[in-house]
Order: sequence, then C-alpha cells, then structure tokens
Amino acid sequence: MKIAFFDTKPYDREVFNEVNKNFKFDITYFRYHLTKDNAVLAQGFDVAIVFVNDIISKEIIEKLYNGGIRLIALRSAGFNNIDLKAALGKIRVVRVPAYSPNAVAEHTVALMLTLNRKIHRAYFRTRDNNFSLDGLLGFDMYNKTAGIIGTGKIGTALIKILNGFGMNIIAYDLHPKPELAKDFNFTYVPLDYLFSNSDVISLNCPLTKETEYIINSENIAKMKDGVMLINTGRGKLIKTKDLIQGLKTGKIGYAGLDVYEEESDLFFEDLSNKVLTDDILARLLSFNNVIITSHQGFFTREAIYNIALTTLQNINDFANGKPLINEICYKCGNN
Repeated sequence: MKIAFFDTKPYDREVFNEVNKNFKFDITYFRYHLTKDNAVLAQGFDVAIVFVNDIISKEIIEKLYNGGIRLIALRSAGFNNIDLKAALGKIRVVRVPAYSPNAVAEHTVALMLTLNRKIHRAYFRTRDNNFSLDGLLGFDMYNKTAGIIGTGKIGTALIKILNGFGMNIIAYDLHPKPELAKDFNFTYVPLDYLFSNSDVISLNCPLTKETEYIINSENIAKMKDGVMLINTGRGKLIKTKDLIQGLKTGKIGYAGLDVYEEESDLFFEDLSNKVLTDDILARLLSFNNVIITSHQGFFTREAIYNIALTTLQNINDFANGKPLINEICYKCGNN
C-alpha cells in the first residue's frame, strides 16, 4: 500500500512512523491540506490519509479516483468535511470513531473551570504582581444544572465527570439511550427545556443537517441569562454572529470554544506573524469571558497513538480484503 498523508504536523509524523513499524506501509508525508490544486500529488498512491480541515469535495474525489486512490482514511471521528455521495462506488472511506472520548471530555471540563474561576485572567494578573481578586468571582458547580447535547462516547464521558461535581445533569440526543440515563444518573429532556433550564450547556454532538447552527439567536433567547456555553464538537453547531450578539447583551455569560465555524484555514497553524483577517474571530477574541482553543480537545498522547493505530489498522484491513468496521458511506445510514 502506497499512502499519501496530507496536512502533516511533526507530531503526526513521529507517532505514525512509530506505529507503522508494525505495518510497514510506504507513507509519503505532505505538509499542506489536500486541495483541488494539489490533489495531483496523490497520483500513483492507493490511500489518502486526511484530517478534519481537509475539505474533500466532489471535484477532489474525482481527481483522487482518477489518480488511483481507492481508500480515504480520515484520522478523525467527524466526517462532515467529505462528500460521501461523490465517493459512493468509487472510493471507500474509513474513520477513527473513538480515539479518546476522555481527552475531549476532560478538555471540556477544563474550559468550564477556567471560565468559571477566571483562571486565564488570574494567570496574567499574578505574573504582573497583581494579586487582587476583583472581577474573579466564580460560582459553585455543585447543584448547578448541566445540559449535555449529545450523549455519545464523549458526552457520556463528560457526564461521568460532571457527576463528580454533584451537578444536576439533563441531556438531549436525537437517539436517546434510556439505559445510559439510568446508569449515569441523568435525564433526557426536550431541547427547549434544556436551553431554558441549564446553567452550563455543552455541545458534544456531531455536525449533521439536524444539528447545524443548533445554537442560533432563537435558541439563545430561550437560555438563562448568563449561561455558560461550551463547544468541543464542531464549529458549525454555533452561528457565530448570533453568539457574539448573545455575549454583547449578557445573555451568554461565558463561552468556551475548541472549534470555530471558519477554522479550516486557521486552526493547527502558526499565524503569529500575520494580521488576523477574520473579523468575527477577532471580535470573539476581544471578550474577556471567551476562551478559544485551537481544536486541541483530542490532543493527548493516548489519543494521538490511538488515532495512528486505528487509521493504519483500517488501511491494513482494506489491503487484506477484510470487513471495514469503521467504514462510512452515503447509503450506510451514518452520513
């Protein structure tokens, strides 16, 4: 198997090379995102490994297929960045459905606690010898209501942690699992009820037609004044302009974002020597009650290793004609 690896970072190369010692695939690493302009680089390869910010359109699918690619291996759980309909019957697509739910859940809680107790502001104050507590007042998480949107593996891991804080947990999911609610002490509720009764709302659902812009002006208006909103799911779960308006009015009291609606050309890159031309992101960064991290919720040693192992195992199964247990496709019901 000849593998073209796109959007390579130093940590990708290091971990994949280590795991590949057991598979011995021929991997060529490319630094840049896969685009319509550089898809020709994949010519003569069998497999393309891509990441969340590689937007795989119908045009790119055609170029990859004509160049010999027969498998696209997403080294991520989400797959909203690929045109599955265009790939149908041409290129098979696999993903990494669960690399470390705990990593994302723990990062979600880190954002909650940092926003609540103003850790980011206190850090800079004390480095400037300012030990005042003015403006750093937080609240007890105990007995507050957490609304979890999405009760998959990440949402469930988050619920386990928040149970430890003694929070009252309510949840919404398009496909509720009553056994989970019983086992982990939470209650499924209608979405409107979750919006209007939660002190903290966390988005842990995939991006689908049903969930795109689930956080919009209409739903923000239903929320408690001063609500905390956390998004470690996908950027387009939130309509960012509506979020900014909610922050300006005080309806949203805190926002923790590990993803952003227009992150594809920004996140995972060092742009510190450039002017930020995204006015909406610049406005978000101006709020002292907003924390933005660059899609790092998954970024633990354990998760990176699991991503490499599952990705290469997916390719190994394809090479040996075995069932692809992590395959996604347009007609499989998981699109």
